[in-house]
Amino acid sequence: MENTERAELCFPQLNTSCKTPTHPHTEAMLIYVLLSSISLITVALNLLVIISISHFRQLHTPTNLLLLSLAASDLLVGLLLMPVEIIYIEACWYLGDILCTLYYVVDYIITSASVANMVLISIDRYIAICDPLHYPTKVTKRGAQMCVCLCWVFSVFFRIVLLHDHLEQPGRSNSCLGECVVVINYVAGVIDLVFTFILPIAVIIVLYMRVFVVAVSQARVLQSHVAAAQRSGTVTVRKVEMKAARTLGIVIVVFLFCFCPYYYPALAGEDTSIDASSAAFEIWLAHFNSCLNPVIYAFFYPWFRKSIRLIMTLKILKPGSRDAKIL
Repeated sequence: MENTERAELCFPQLNTSCKTPTHPHTEAMLIYVLLSSISLITVALNLLVIISISHFRQLHTPTNLLLLSLAASDLLVGLLLMPVEIIYIEACWYLGDILCTLYYVVDYIITSASVANMVLISIDRYIAICDPLHYPTKVTKRGAQMCVCLCWVFSVFFRIVLLHDHLEQPGRSNSCLGECVVVINYVAGVIDLVFTFILPIAVIIVLYMRVFVVAVSQARVLQSHVAAAQRSGTVTVRKVEMKAARTLGIVIVVFLFCFCPYYYPALAGEDTSIDASSAAFEIWLAHFNSCLNPVIYAFFYPWFRKSIRLIMTLKILKPGSRDAKIL
């Protein structure tokens, strides 16, 4: 009996060892298939966005540079973070405390960069709709590049400061050998909550609401000049309103849906505990946002669908394909 119990330990020779994570076989297989599919889809979609924007010269615009940065951060989520969490669903952490801490630092940096990129995109759309005449001078390629660089630099600095206790003492949150856990205290959790959730969602909501109001106002002014009848004009304006409201709703609802469960402990006044050796629902839901981002921000663009056709048919390998008309 004692030998059987020791066989279930990550390090059978040590009394301080954790037990090996186990799930029923059918449940484990379903989890593996589901999470592996999400990881592959995340990588594929974001890779298509990156190839499209990088390859076609016509897509080298300030807005698309922001989309490129967002796709890069989301690609890293599907390529680096998700596979590690899949591997350790039924395995102990054997890579040591230092790599455990570094994994979480990288995780937080990528997630912060992804959220910051979403804010930059909302600012870009706000200027494009609300101040279209000055948009070419206010938003330039160089400016977009600088914003993207600052976005990543801030994410690195912010996360290093937030996790400095864990960097100084790796493995401080582990209760036994063979697990990889990081516990963020309430104060750090509140700071993370404010800068990674509350402020970004507030900025996105305010800017998109402003965009919605201006877009509807412009549609009504335009319709007053071209409408042949008051009835047809009302129908057109309502279509514009519904389309703008639908886009706004998708952006906000998806963001809240993916991140609310993760930030619930901080909202409830508790410490936030993250375990790499378990398929935590709230962690995967937050990462699932990286799979949905290319759908929200790219699939609605006709140029992306055209780019996919050219990529899938290998026409991008032909000479001069970089100068193809995509827009």
